Amino acid sequence: MSTIQVKNLSKYFGKTKAVQNVSFNVEKGRITGLLGPNGAGKTTTIRMINYIMPQDEGSITINGLSVSAKTQKMIGYMPEERGLYKKMKVGEQLVYLSQLKGLSKEKAKEQIKYWLNRFGAYDWHSKAVGELSKGMSQKIQFIATIVHDPDIYIFDEPFSGLDPINSELLKEIIIELREKGKTVLFSTHRMEQVEQMCDDICLFNNGKVVLTGNLRQVKKDFGKNTVLIEFEGDGGFLDELTNVRINNRSTNFAEIRILDDRNHQDILIKAMQNAEIHKFQLVEPSLNEIFISTVGEDNIKNKEELLA
Repeated sequence: MSTIQVKNLSKYFGKTKAVQNVSFNVEKGRITGLLGPNGAGKTTTIRMINYIMPQDEGSITINGLSVSAKTQKMIGYMPEERGLYKKMKVGEQLVYLSQLKGLSKEKAKEQIKYWLNRFGAYDWHSKAVGELSKGMSQKIQFIATIVHDPDIYIFDEPFSGLDPINSELLKEIIIELREKGKTVLFSTHRMEQVEQMCDDICLFNNGKVVLTGNLRQVKKDFGKNTVLIEFEGDGGFLDELTNVRINNRSTNFAEIRILDDRNHQDILIKAMQNAEIHKFQLVEPSLNEIFISTVGEDNIKNKEELLA
């Protein structure tokens, strides 16, 4: 049985369909990524799973139980909107939140010391939360989410506000949780994070699930239809290519999606006629490319215009 089962889930805000007939499973001991652009329905879905708001249609079960105050206690949840008390000291706040989750004061202090040290943050113990930077507050919120050692973790945009070093530490810890048999669900609009961490994906767009499944299988199903090319010289030849889509283009690099079964050797020949080639590799597409291919470029552009 899946740890989390979402079936035909819908949520409406007036005439706005925020989530439409969404179904997916989160398997035990795996990391599942909810991905898609801002406003796609990820946070609304997470709030319903956490029993913060009711669904209008469909069902959600956690370990076989319909979502309720009881299932809430099974989850370590870090919301996108951080909820720390700014006037409380870091240590006092973490002890308080840990006790709300059922830890004894002694056990809470032990765990808090471990995690603050893990983040190189024990010096913050006596600081008021209001004195902390956004990134520092983010790390305290993360500790508050995991300190009581639940079996299920749900993180909504957990890397927001973190520098690259602390993002790597957070990824390392989330992967460790998976290795301990924990179940992790997290949302992000940054595709590269999902590629680096997730076992399974659920791709949202306009309130709907447009693609779900095992990440490796999804990439395999799309085939090796993307060319990575590094070159030196005039990149104007890229503008002359037909039946392709150019992604991530820079001065001496391009990611090229091959369309309509075009022979990639034709691209190589064209490139060699105009530039010195340092790398030419046929690879599986990136998740960003898979997303664009799945929902369509026009759909992406419309979404970006609405968010602008």
